[in-house]
Amino acid sequence: MTAVPDPTVFPLDHLALRGAAEAPALVLKDRTLSFGELDRRVGQLAAWLAGKVSAKGERIATWLPKGETTCLMPLAAVRAGLVHVPVNPLLKRAQVAHILADSGALLLIANKARLDTLEPGDADDAALFDEAGLWAEAGQMEPLPPSQAQPDALAAILYTSGSTGRPKGVVLSIANLWLGAASVAHYLKLTPQDRVLAVLPFAFDYGQNQLLSTWFAGGAVVPLDYLMARDVVKAVGRHAITTIAAVPPLWLQLVELDWPAETAAHLRRLTNSGGALTPSLVTALRTTFPEADLYPMYGLTEAFRSTYLDPALVDTHPTSIGKAIPFAEIMVVADDGRAAGPDEEGELVHAGPLVAQGYWRDAERTAERFRPAPPFSEMGGMAVWSGDRVRRDVEGLLHFVGRRDAMIKTSGNRVSPQEVEEAAVATGLVAEAVALGLPDPQLGQAIHLVARAAGDPARAAAELIPALTRSVPNFMVPRHVHWREAMPVSPNAKLDRVALAAELREAMTP
Repeated sequence: MTAVPDPTVFPLDHLALRGAAEAPALVLKDRTLSFGELDRRVGQLAAWLAGKVSAKGERIATWLPKGETTCLMPLAAVRAGLVHVPVNPLLKRAQVAHILADSGALLLIANKARLDTLEPGDADDAALFDEAGLWAEAGQMEPLPPSQAQPDALAAILYTSGSTGRPKGVVLSIANLWLGAASVAHYLKLTPQDRVLAVLPFAFDYGQNQLLSTWFAGGAVVPLDYLMARDVVKAVGRHAITTIAAVPPLWLQLVELDWPAETAAHLRRLTNSGGALTPSLVTALRTTFPEADLYPMYGLTEAFRSTYLDPALVDTHPTSIGKAIPFAEIMVVADDGRAAGPDEEGELVHAGPLVAQGYWRDAERTAERFRPAPPFSEMGGMAVWSGDRVRRDVEGLLHFVGRRDAMIKTSGNRVSPQEVEEAAVATGLVAEAVALGLPDPQLGQAIHLVARAAGDPARAAAELIPALTRSVPNFMVPRHVHWREAMPVSPNAKLDRVALAAELREAMTP
């Protein structure tokens, strides 16, 4: 393996200059942009943004499927001196309204269909722009030159659900994103000859890094919004894709398909995060894609990425999350604050320059998760205390044990139980609700909602799921609803989540 890249930080928009001017950088549906064209279009988009929002450091949001605008915006916003707030295109108006209000975004770029769903009050402080007309203006503008932004300047706010409450914005600097790109490009051994199929949403750090790490290496990105898993197979064959990043539910779908041998042979690396791979899925991936290296990884938005497992160890250690990625220090902290010993369970704590800047305008939750590194840390400084329980074996490999909080991970998405519960009560059909994530072979975890009806139980049972389908993203809609005449309470008079989870698990046990 080559040496870890020089950690010198450059402005993020300089990633458009990393590849040869004539080399392909972005493969769109109707054309391919070379790195030279990528830099010019980033400059034009930055000029358009600067004309709409002149004050440096202001937030601008996008709510779009994958396309030229969403691919270029992480670089163009930095070049214009602004902070990008990418909104997951699967979110619906209530969630978007919260993100716009919380971030203070002054501009929202979306397509007409999405803009038409917004209601009065959803975006009072943001100017709304239909993407259809954006490039008609931007394409005529003189490009802004590469910026000289400082490493500690803010670059993006990525919204992620917390263990309680509404989504919170994780604040990322230019250094966070640049070093994340350098780290991933290094340990994945990306090259200018690689073509990366970007199937994950760019609103997630894992998804956005598909762009940044590929461009850091001088390779080409092929963005894809797929409807069926077979669309991924077709794209791999059509574009000679070498790299796919995905989450376990998608991998499960992909290994169930018949892959033409010549198509599967294009793939040289597969990366997984957003949920653990099972030994059986590892075996299926290694069988389906025998020429590809498999990289299991662990990450959290607050520190981008923490660990990866060397592909050479996957067959013998299929459940390990590996060791620290470049620029990260990963510690296992015992409950008494000391460094945990071999095979001793503790909390995963991440220190180093990949640690985010905190939560946007949320000092209380920032103080809970971002705290000084333990005394035995080599890098020191501020660290992310993940709340996740891990152990380090005698070979130095980390193994995930469990989550301390109640977050639900379903189809690669992190879902706040409270947000599901609030949505259920907001329908007027539910008086009380508890959302739980229980094991599911396809989804990782399926959302189970335990609820007490408000009013007619028959009407509530018939109308709740259709009502939730209209108000929240599909991945937040419960797969199972369990109705109760009365909800159990714990000794402190709160709804007893532990008892409900135990009851449902017992009912699911054969």
